[in-house]
Amino acid sequence: LLFVLGTVSCTLFLAVNGLYSASDDVIELTPTNFNKEVIQSESLWLVEFYAPWCGHCQRLTPEWKKAATALKGVVKVGAVDADKHQSLGGQYGVRGFPTIKIFGANKNKAEDYQGGRTSDAIVDAALSALRSLVKERLSGRSGGYSSGKQSRESGGGDKKDVIELTDDSFDKNVINSDDVWMVEFYAPWCGHCKNLEPEWAAAATEVKEQTKGKVKLAAVDATVNQMLASRYGIRGFPTIKIFQKGEDPIDYDGGRTRSDIIARALDLFSDNAPPPELLEIISEDVLKSTCDAHQLCIISVLPHILDTGASGRNSYLDVMLKMAEKYKKKMWGWLWTEAGAQSDLESSLGIGGFGYPAMAAVNARKMKFALLKGSFSEQGINEFLRELSVGRGSTAPVGGGSFPKIHSVEPWDGKDGELPVEDDIDLSDVDLDDWNKDEL
Repeated sequence: LLFVLGTVSCTLFLAVNGLYSASDDVIELTPTNFNKEVIQSESLWLVEFYAPWCGHCQRLTPEWKKAATALKGVVKVGAVDADKHQSLGGQYGVRGFPTIKIFGANKNKAEDYQGGRTSDAIVDAALSALRSLVKERLSGRSGGYSSGKQSRESGGGDKKDVIELTDDSFDKNVINSDDVWMVEFYAPWCGHCKNLEPEWAAAATEVKEQTKGKVKLAAVDATVNQMLASRYGIRGFPTIKIFQKGEDPIDYDGGRTRSDIIARALDLFSDNAPPPELLEIISEDVLKSTCDAHQLCIISVLPHILDTGASGRNSYLDVMLKMAEKYKKKMWGWLWTEAGAQSDLESSLGIGGFGYPAMAAVNARKMKFALLKGSFSEQGINEFLRELSVGRGSTAPVGGGSFPKIHSVEPWDGKDGELPVEDDIDLSDVDLDDWNKDEL
């Protein structure tokens, strides 16, 4: 078997090429064409966000193709490889696969599709959404979002989340901030700036929400704040610069649509985001909540504290933390337990009883896992995780087909272990010389 996150070898081809081809009626969508095809379109769109390794997505594929053919010329049907284009999936809050969204009259307020996964159910939902769209147009409530001009008229240009900066406020807000700042330098008379304004405003609101305010979009009127314009060598408008703590500002040279801006902001966010938490498996809830919420959960079984002491254990945990940092964009969960504390779990992952430290990568949706065969070191684990991320490596089903019972244990206190106290044995009444003679 090839390890393609728990699927058989044929999926390796799919993982490279996606689930759809140019000969299908399903339109492949990417960060490059999404804004033009979907956001600026007058049409109703059904968009599937999928991952090639996902079994549910693979089962949906023929139904999605059938629906796309039936709806051809009536409703647009698209698909995004959100495993490949994580920024686009993140932009629309995609947390699991497949996620289907309906882009109707207001393309900035996509609706989640909660219906069945058959072509009949998909077509019915599309026609129902189309009827609602036409009724809205008939009543004059919505004219769609086909151009930047209409976006501005419809409220897309609300600048409430764009932070206005000046010569006086710039340094205290931006230079010493732990947050990432994307700053537009503009001139009020500049036509390109006016075209960018609603896109920048809409992106600011979305980015604020998606990054919990950790990436900020700002604007500087360079004709008024000439000290800033001079300091950063602003020669044309609009000029967008990215500021990150401790680094020189860099120019943003991406697209000028809200989806382009949001995608870059989310990339900056993930680059600067803290690594995922490394949690000790002290209860069933810790294991299930972590593994159910992530594509993969990486589980380490570390030697007993009496075998390593606190310093040895911390060195293993440091290796895991470094790998969690390196692979944080993968959005994997990271867990550890002490040898013997969760013996049923060890057995189900083919670890049990020896070979510590050990590591398994588990796909909880498929209940399949891969074991680290190399050394428990940065190099060994990196090679293991790199193979997983490109869909290679051997896999096996989790013993019993589901996670076993997890025991509630006290969390490690960070200290060296202590040997259990043994009862003192009084040897004063034993005549060792006589005992030895009897033996002889």
